[in-house]
Amino acid sequence: MLARVHKPKKETMKRFALLAATLAVAGFLTACGLVELGGREEATGGTSTTQVDSPDEASQALQELAVSEPGSMSGYSRESFKHWSRANDFGWDAPQDSCNAREAALIRDGEGVEVDSGCKVTSGSWYDPYTDQTFTAPSDIDTDHVVPLANAWRSGASSWTNEERERYANDPDVLLSVEDNANQAKGDKGPEAWKPPNEEVWCSYAERWISIKDKYDLSVNPNEKTELEEMLNTCA
Repeated sequence: MLARVHKPKKETMKRFALLAATLAVAGFLTACGLVELGGREEATGGTSTTQVDSPDEASQALQELAVSEPGSMSGYSRESFKHWSRANDFGWDAPQDSCNAREAALIRDGEGVEVDSGCKVTSGSWYDPYTDQTFTAPSDIDTDHVVPLANAWRSGASSWTNEERERYANDPDVLLSVEDNANQAKGDKGPEAWKPPNEEVWCSYAERWISIKDKYDLSVNPNEKTELEEMLNTCA
């Protein structure tokens, strides 16, 4: 039997900047309490503990991040970050205890989402802030680590424990449902090499990126910092 997940109406693209202020207190991303590109404070799926709520705070946090050249990729693999673990173990509020973090992200970020008894998402619609398009097939949606796993590895996560890397890989603050081709184009690139095609979200994307790096004490490289500063300049 399918279960419909009832959630509030999707915020439009032009309101993403306001979401940043709304999402800061809950517990692990309601979008990023940090700054959310796609979630909602009341959505089923996660709350936030990060504290960057405005362009000014993001700019200040960016200046406080360590700046260094990217670290080595030696020893890296995606398996170093155990992901799609049981969602409710990592700060989500999924409708079923069997939901993993990817399923919980699809539920949180979508509208009219339906799941089966095993928490498999069967239908819904998803607004992708990267492309400014809406999709109705779950197969069109990837779960993006906003700061990619490889980028996190290069900027500090290589020294973490396996448990710390698993928490990062399943953290609601880090995950966002986006169109699969956009996610594949992004790959493990930072803002110095890739930005969302939809320039209207550059501000909130930069805020969220900085929030994640600040939360996890990750470094930025010089070019990355310069591009983040430029993206913050697009904030209203």
